[in-house]
Amino acid sequence: MHRTKLFLVFAALAACAPKPPAATVPAAAAQDTTRIANLFRDLRPPLEIVGRPAVRWTLEERMAVHKVPGVSVALIENGRIAWAGGVGVLEAGRPDPVTPATLFQAASISKPVAATAMLRLVQRGTLDLDADVNGYLTSWQVPRNRFTEAQKVTLRRIVSHNAGLTVHGFGGYAQGAAVPTTVQVLNGAAPANSKPVVADTLPGAIGRYSGGGFTVMQQLLEDVSRQPFADLMQRQVLTPAGMRSSTYQQPLPASRHAQAARGHRPSGEVIAGGWHMYPEQAAAGLWTTPTDLATWLIALSDASAGRSTSLLSREMATQMLTVQKDGFGLGMQLSGSGDSFGFGHNGSNEGYRAFAYLFPGTGSGLVVMTNGDNGGPLAQELIRAVAAEYGWPRFQADNLTPAVLDSASLAGLVGQYTLGDPSRTAEVRLEGGRLVLHGPPGTVQELVPVNPTRFVTAQTYWRVDFTRDATGRGTTIKVFRTGGPPLEGPRAS
Repeated sequence: MHRTKLFLVFAALAACAPKPPAATVPAAAAQDTTRIANLFRDLRPPLEIVGRPAVRWTLEERMAVHKVPGVSVALIENGRIAWAGGVGVLEAGRPDPVTPATLFQAASISKPVAATAMLRLVQRGTLDLDADVNGYLTSWQVPRNRFTEAQKVTLRRIVSHNAGLTVHGFGGYAQGAAVPTTVQVLNGAAPANSKPVVADTLPGAIGRYSGGGFTVMQQLLEDVSRQPFADLMQRQVLTPAGMRSSTYQQPLPASRHAQAARGHRPSGEVIAGGWHMYPEQAAAGLWTTPTDLATWLIALSDASAGRSTSLLSREMATQMLTVQKDGFGLGMQLSGSGDSFGFGHNGSNEGYRAFAYLFPGTGSGLVVMTNGDNGGPLAQELIRAVAAEYGWPRFQADNLTPAVLDSASLAGLVGQYTLGDPSRTAEVRLEGGRLVLHGPPGTVQELVPVNPTRFVTAQTYWRVDFTRDATGRGTTIKVFRTGGPPLEGPRAS
């Protein structure tokens, strides 16, 4: 699609976005549509290299590079949804367009939305954040051991990811596969494809992300309410927050399949059957839109400021948005202070990536949802464009003035290195007077020097450290990737 057509499609979609009661999506004013058009031509890497021309991409260019066929966005300004719209298609190779009403899997953004329901029951007095969860669970119990005897597994610890519980995340279930019950998931019993959820360290001692913990909470909420989880969420959060398009129903009802974006692999290939099912609903099962997630974020911000109690009380919203452990509030990721304080969450399911964030001090925020496994880097490139255009206090690209290294210093690092085992290698080459890293597999990026032994990759902003011998020849490499453990090893040749 040409840039002009892309802009016209997005502007038209912004005018017809759904209008939930908590946050209306207006038709974009002329100045807004100009800014939107600028944003879609202004995607950028995480690093601006001083003294070089700025690198800028169009949204359509990066969608093609990342093999992500569809993107949906909602921008929050001054505490309201300023515009929303979709770009691309529901499924690669088919014409059906993404619109503001298109459903995406929210993945782990399901967690703080689910935590909102739990907190509503806490403020009602039905639940206690600091009680032993086994006092509420009737269908299943957290297995008792020396850790749970010493400290309690509580709802506060579960939703702030320090309950000592196992199982980081879930892979979901392909269409046609046997799907376990929640209790089977918790027990790690067939047909579950994940391990049992247990406490294998002292509750409260360390922060460790646990989708398994949110599955414990899911079972607890069903036991206490005696309602299916999707029905409970509809009554407790989706309806009160004005999230009109959203559902936790798993599987997604057939009547809504036409609204749903299909998930795509890193290769751009559509997932068989369109998407995976997630019986771990609290951890990963929400189907929603950026408009609905933005509406929920605004409702929480309004509650914390005392402007509304329709979703949570001011006291409960303040607790939710107060750090409990390692940057987590009650279900929410938190960072910054003052006007740079913000809250939100990322999401990553098979074939989907999502981002939702709000700065309550300025009323600015963004929700991006994509139907591709490579949607994370694409979303970050768009987020940096928004942060620059709207003057956000964070998420803007960093500036780096490269160190000046002579040709002999650069040449000393040229060679092939192993990355943990001999079958996985990285090669450093000198191309046009600059070092270029070839590897890990699929990676070809310039290495920008910070000093003689430390570099950063120009596009992904990974840190890459070398050691040198007395002659200046590189002897080892260590690659610090985003979202994964470091890869390191010695020179191979």
